[in-house]
Amino acid sequence: MKIPRPHLAILFATCAVLLTTAAPAETLVYEGESGAGTGKHLVFIASDHEYRSEETLPALARILAKHHGFRCTVLFGVNDRGEIVPGNSNVPGMQALKSADLMVVFTRFQNWPDDQMQHFVDYLDRGGPIVGLRTATHGFRIPNDSKWAKYSNGFGGEEYKDGWGRQVLGEKWAGHYGRNHRMSTRLDIVPAQKKHPILRGVKEMWAQCGGYKAAPLQPSTVLAMAQPLQGMKPDSPAAEDMPAVPGAWIRTYTGKSGKKGRVFTSTYGASNDILSEGYRRLLINGCFWAVGLEEKIMPDAEVDFVGPFNPTWGKGGGRRKPGTRPADMAGWESPIVPLAE
Repeated sequence: MKIPRPHLAILFATCAVLLTTAAPAETLVYEGESGAGTGKHLVFIASDHEYRSEETLPALARILAKHHGFRCTVLFGVNDRGEIVPGNSNVPGMQALKSADLMVVFTRFQNWPDDQMQHFVDYLDRGGPIVGLRTATHGFRIPNDSKWAKYSNGFGGEEYKDGWGRQVLGEKWAGHYGRNHRMSTRLDIVPAQKKHPILRGVKEMWAQCGGYKAAPLQPSTVLAMAQPLQGMKPDSPAAEDMPAVPGAWIRTYTGKSGKKGRVFTSTYGASNDILSEGYRRLLINGCFWAVGLEEKIMPDAEVDFVGPFNPTWGKGGGRRKPGTRPADMAGWESPIVPLAE
């Protein structure tokens, strides 16, 4: 039976509405159109209490989608009204990991509901590639009587000693190494690794965050050393009594499936850190490498921000608008993040 054209149009419109409303309201999706990442799905998980992962990750996702063609899904810690609450242990939309080619994690001390944690563990079990930023090294704080306890920062058991951060990313919470808002950090390429694909085109990396102590679990390959500075400018003098420590490295882990997954970890990534083009390029390149596209990393690849970027971690950056929802950052031109008046 032939369906009349007007009826067909109504049917298509209805389907479109149903598909739109079926997507979780707390989920933000940027659809790339063309580029090296076409056909790859990246899932970003943002929920930390301090360093503005809810600003860093959507900004990186937009760059990777708009300039490079990836499909990027960004998940946030939200309250029961769907408003972004940094560090909240409720991240709807984790089922997106079922189709993910890469998981980018920027969390701190999370204790998710079982259904959300199960999607995360399923991804680890299949050995999916991972990028971990800043507080992801201590991404979970889970009670000892939980079935997920081994993923908690500093877990004491021998099977998964020190938890997900140490076993997967290569480090757990090891302590501050430089005072936030008073000491920034210069990241220097390790000379022996200067030809690594992740470092292609990377120059003059500077992070506004104070440092973290780090001694990555071996085997790991350190790509950049982090030198604390006595000040908040890129040319501030080095803190002579504080030698450089690892600030970015790569490694692999093995999932329950037996598959090895690539891992890129950096102990920086606050929203103001990615104002540094060199550091921002490092993170974009790290995503390309982790997902297996190192041959597509170009030294002059586009890493400019897409739409307004308003980082609020640093002093003088303003304040995020109360009640901000993921949908407020939809599209290419909405501000990341909307600021309070």
